[in-house]
Amino acid sequence: MIKSMTGYGRGNKEIDGREYTVEIKTVNHRYNDITIKMPRYLNFLEDKLRKYISTTIARGKTDVFVTLNNLSDKGRNVKLDKKLVEKYLSEMKDLVSTYNITDDITVTSLIRLPDVIITEDESDEDLYWEELKATTDIALKCISEARKIEGANLKEDIEKRVEILEKNVIKVEEKSAGLLDIYKQKLENRVRELNANDFVDENRLGIEIVMFADKSSICEEVTRLKSHLDSLKQMLNSEEPVGKKLDFLVQEMNREVNTIGSKANSLDITNIVVNMKNEIENIREQIQNIE
Repeated sequence: MIKSMTGYGRGNKEIDGREYTVEIKTVNHRYNDITIKMPRYLNFLEDKLRKYISTTIARGKTDVFVTLNNLSDKGRNVKLDKKLVEKYLSEMKDLVSTYNITDDITVTSLIRLPDVIITEDESDEDLYWEELKATTDIALKCISEARKIEGANLKEDIEKRVEILEKNVIKVEEKSAGLLDIYKQKLENRVRELNANDFVDENRLGIEIVMFADKSSICEEVTRLKSHLDSLKQMLNSEEPVGKKLDFLVQEMNREVNTIGSKANSLDITNIVVNMKNEIENIREQIQNIE
């Protein structure tokens, strides 16, 4: 089943006083781009989490937001970075001396400075990972379902457009079938108009018809276009991410339709080609949302 690249999922889990929340939002993107925002004391899990999410989300711009409300005893021991405090104090005293300003340095002002307070996490890293992963699984399940539902809607719309294209291909074949006879008749009439003796060089006429037939034949293009449409329908039922493959296939379809329009030498076929190009463009736009 195809999936959309657009979705949202949220997971929440409380374990022994530690409440995790994981929110995942995805939008269209050419590649798999995962951005994670999480508490600093969980940063050691960022790469691991990114790799884990990429096993479920193969393509799209993914924003992940992790919060942890820790009411347990784990990870709640703190200490001061005294060496850093000494550097802060040295710089502050230098400012007081250099610029003759009031010295209002207090303990409260010091502990508010960046990185002065260090959280000592004596807990097992594996414990945090297992708890975070369990919460992430909830969010991934939610977003996967949302992407599947949107993917089903995209599939339905594309299948309708493929059906229209298949009907138009049949029309093109029907219109092209009589082109040779029409051209032959027009050519004979034109020759007779220019020839008062009503004499037609059948050999020369035959050569012209063969040249026209070779130049205007769209059999190969029609055959390839049918094959592309069959492949597209198969991909829509694939369990693997097929967005990039579909994008390439639609480009090939558009190329074949353009060639048909340039070779057919028929106003009726040209009008059909215009409609086909419109449907292909609509399919291309929908495919941009497929993983």
